[in-house]
Amino acid sequence: MSVAPVKKVCVIGAGTMGAGIAAQVANGGVPVLLLDIVRDENDRNSVAEGAVKRMLKADPAPFMSNRAAKLVETGNIEDHLDKVAECDWVIEAIVEKLSLKQSLYEKLEKVRTPGTAVTSNTSTIPLENLVEGRSDAFKSDFFITHFFNPPRYMRLLELVTGPATDMDLAARIRDFADRVLGKTVVDAKDTPGFIANRIGTLWIQAAINAAMDLGLTVEEADAIAGRPMGVPKTGVFGLVDLVGVDLMPYLQESLTSTLPKDDPYQAIARDIPLINKMIAEGYTGRKGKGGFYRLNREGGQKLKEAVDLSSGHYRKSVKPASLPRAVKSGDLGALIASDDKFGAYAWAILGQTLSYAASLVPEAADDIVAIDEAMKLGYNWKYGPFELIDRIGAATLVERLRADGAPVPSILETAGDRTFYRIEGGKRQYLDLDGEYYDVARPEGVELLADVKLSSQPLMKNASAALWDVGDGVVCLEFTGKMNALDGEVMKLIGKAIPLVAEKYKAMVVYNEGSQFSTGANLGLALFAVNIAAWGEIEKLVAGGQEAYKALKYAPFPVVGAPSGMALGGGCEILLHCDAVQAHAESYIGLVECGVGLIPGWGGCGEMLARWRDMPGLPKGPMPPVAKVFEIVSTATVAKSAAEAKELGFLRKDDGVSMNRDRLLADAKQRALSMVEGYSSPEAPTFNLPGPTGKVALELAVEGFQAQGKATDYDGVVSSHLATVLTGGDTDAADTLTEQQMLELEREAFMALVRNPRSQARVEHMLETGKPLRN
Repeated sequence: MSVAPVKKVCVIGAGTMGAGIAAQVANGGVPVLLLDIVRDENDRNSVAEGAVKRMLKADPAPFMSNRAAKLVETGNIEDHLDKVAECDWVIEAIVEKLSLKQSLYEKLEKVRTPGTAVTSNTSTIPLENLVEGRSDAFKSDFFITHFFNPPRYMRLLELVTGPATDMDLAARIRDFADRVLGKTVVDAKDTPGFIANRIGTLWIQAAINAAMDLGLTVEEADAIAGRPMGVPKTGVFGLVDLVGVDLMPYLQESLTSTLPKDDPYQAIARDIPLINKMIAEGYTGRKGKGGFYRLNREGGQKLKEAVDLSSGHYRKSVKPASLPRAVKSGDLGALIASDDKFGAYAWAILGQTLSYAASLVPEAADDIVAIDEAMKLGYNWKYGPFELIDRIGAATLVERLRADGAPVPSILETAGDRTFYRIEGGKRQYLDLDGEYYDVARPEGVELLADVKLSSQPLMKNASAALWDVGDGVVCLEFTGKMNALDGEVMKLIGKAIPLVAEKYKAMVVYNEGSQFSTGANLGLALFAVNIAAWGEIEKLVAGGQEAYKALKYAPFPVVGAPSGMALGGGCEILLHCDAVQAHAESYIGLVECGVGLIPGWGGCGEMLARWRDMPGLPKGPMPPVAKVFEIVSTATVAKSAAEAKELGFLRKDDGVSMNRDRLLADAKQRALSMVEGYSSPEAPTFNLPGPTGKVALELAVEGFQAQGKATDYDGVVSSHLATVLTGGDTDAADTLTEQQMLELEREAFMALVRNPRSQARVEHMLETGKPLRN
């Protein structure tokens, strides 16, 4: 049965969540109607309009581009509720008060078109209460879609249906949320807090309680409850600061009032005077004056401070000393066995959290996969609860629980000494309640390189890259170094891969499943070569990169880049050389070399000039594209989305965008295969550039920025070298430069800069701090 498309969405409630949901719908290219109450009789749409204006200024940005904002139509529920009839999906995101929601539903029932999905973004109110008193037709079209904040960046969507819900309609919305909104949809039961917030709230409460009871500092607690457990580096106290300290009492009240009295959360929920004091004094986290951590700016200083959990006073933040060795190794079994307060703290968190998660199958979710997905996507955990149990051992967890006199969930008894996940026949399988293993299912159209690796070996591999057969005659070039940095080994593998692919395959995609596509050249390796004055090796690396990228560009088969996350420097340049790009919507692409005192050296300058020369709307002549590329590259501009990357020329207008990260590989494969028939490699571009007169104009612009204090003295030096390349060196507009001549100009400028001690200082500072040096 074909699924009817969702052509327009209505979001009611323009608060942080509602407005963010509306922005994500617009990011997906779908018109959205955003409604809220009338607060100002003279400007009746002010609430919704104000929300859109705030989002356009917000950082991180809810909109992927300013163009997306134009898809948001604003209004109010008094004057414009009848427009709901134009919409295929209505999302209610108003305050968590049952009476207000029910009143709104009563009005919606009179104006909506039958068959229109109506969902609530509630995280606390049971579905059966929401639809009380509504017609059977309304109940059939109603369910819960719980987004996570911020809706653009958090991939989890919990979907809760009721006994009367039309499951075909729910499937239609699920597909839209997956493909258009980029969400991983997890089925949850109609229980308090659903999955992620129920487990997450207990986890946070257990961590705060134990830190206070065991006398840990907030820094010690976050060091234990952070990276060793696969939790973001914020840890627990840093996370509370991020989401808002004032949210904690609200979540506690919500769960204690709705959970059964014998639920384990009820036993650990406690009133914490310190948190009440912090909220009363405005220390509500990052959105307030600070939280468990704050930045003290008194007297012009920037001193990081942390709350003393005993006294409630701020003190200088101190990095924990003498932590157990298991903290660095990530050995959770050794960590919880550590005979000190740190081991006791780790066990207090993991024992309560993991046993609680295990007790929620099948109460809150049908299987362990749903629970693990919810926690990984909703709380950014690296491992789900059952994956954490596998790292400890289910039998070890049961033994510790029994020693504490704590109840043992039945699924842990079922596991015994087995793992919850295993690899069998090249498939990842999970253990279910019946004691049997089942394949982890992927939605139709989802292909992951991780799954390919379970049943095959790479076609070729070295220390920094690998080549995989991903089926249908397509190979995948994967970067494998730290942060997927690029080096000579990557270039060597590209050189070896091209003849193999040309002989036996149809196409190539450049793709990986790291958190970042590539952060560019391996600066650490480059700095080492600088320190031993191995200039020949550095020039060989530059020339090798140029050669490898051009070989990809002119390969006798289609090459499609498929980035997600950061694609910076050389990571951007390889995309510029691909025949096409299928980018994840959250791709952050840029040529950032000037920030470390260098210029793009692997062909990025010429490729960007060719892009901007053909950009619609740009004045003709040699200077306009040169000036635009100079502006983008000299300021190390990074696109904050794939949509913005198109505006900056890092992507072409017809390059594809995948909203769902898990669909990126399959989408890139299809793009590559669509290009196979009749494929011919592109013609080499030639350039007519303005030469020294154009360079003078660019340098005058930089001098203006220096006079305003927006550019340093050395920025001028770096920019001058970039200007030399972009204007063609000692040439004029009547001369024609080849692509190879442009590469030689790049290489000469790069080598001149890399020899400069001030560029070397910038590289070293970036490696040490992760921040640019303004020398």
